[in-house]
Amino acid sequence: MTKYIFKRLIGMIPTMLIIITLSFFIVRIAPGGPFDGERALPEVVKRNIEAKYHMDEPLWQQYGRYLFDVIRGDLGPSYKYKDHDVNYLIFNSIPNSIILGCIAMAIALIFGVSFGIIAAVKQNSVLDYIPMGIAALGLSVPLFVVGPLLQYIFAMKLGWFPTSGWFSEGLGWKTIILPSIALSFAYYADIARLTRSSMLETLRSDYIRTAKAKGMRNSVIIFKHAMKGAMLPIVSYLGPAFAGIITGSIVVEQVFRVPGLGKFFVQSSFNRDYTLIVGVVIVYSAILIVMNFVVDVVYAQLDPRITYK
Repeated sequence: MTKYIFKRLIGMIPTMLIIITLSFFIVRIAPGGPFDGERALPEVVKRNIEAKYHMDEPLWQQYGRYLFDVIRGDLGPSYKYKDHDVNYLIFNSIPNSIILGCIAMAIALIFGVSFGIIAAVKQNSVLDYIPMGIAALGLSVPLFVVGPLLQYIFAMKLGWFPTSGWFSEGLGWKTIILPSIALSFAYYADIARLTRSSMLETLRSDYIRTAKAKGMRNSVIIFKHAMKGAMLPIVSYLGPAFAGIITGSIVVEQVFRVPGLGKFFVQSSFNRDYTLIVGVVIVYSAILIVMNFVVDVVYAQLDPRITYK
């Protein structure tokens, strides 16, 4: 296992190198630039700005300089946010995205696994149809509809929560609830459906029949025996889902005015802010790769039949 972990850690290096390389060249090949605007800059001014940021050098030389800076942990200056560099912008906003993502994932896991188990145990009953009906809504209704709907009902009509804002701005902990619920909705749907189908399959397996024949209580069979096997697909799903719930929070962050990384990702795309775009892609990719690695390790711990050589 230790050898496998070491190989996977080493394997992350070329993966990240490919991501950095592709991101660097794709944003520069695309038409437009960070200093293009409605009114063209004088040619002398534009040349001076490009010289300041080394953009007058050949592309391969710019890539080598940027790669060396990234290895040192420097994601470069922002071409639009002149007061701060990319490191400052990303690492002061990503904690908010991670907090939002972790709370949303916790909500999705708690309710998704709970209702998925209930739906499997009470198959073809009201306790099966209602959670799966809500899951179907979660899969079909997009976030830009769920967010404003929650704002309209719980903020504007009932007045229970603020319409937007974030607790770090001094607006209170209630600002976390609506965006977390909105973001968790689609992931609840996936987890509930996965849990139900996996639990149904596990409950029909031979070792569960043997446990029932021995006279074990249903609660012991479900939580001690069936649940461990049924959780394997959920664990596999959690790796990309956790990365996705952070990267996919862009819409929710915009709707609820959460000062997360999504704001900079959207604005940097419109502004053609090369270094900020690539910096955000690097951070998102690193989260995805690390979470997939963690899932593989946890998967082996849950299922002793799985070995990594």
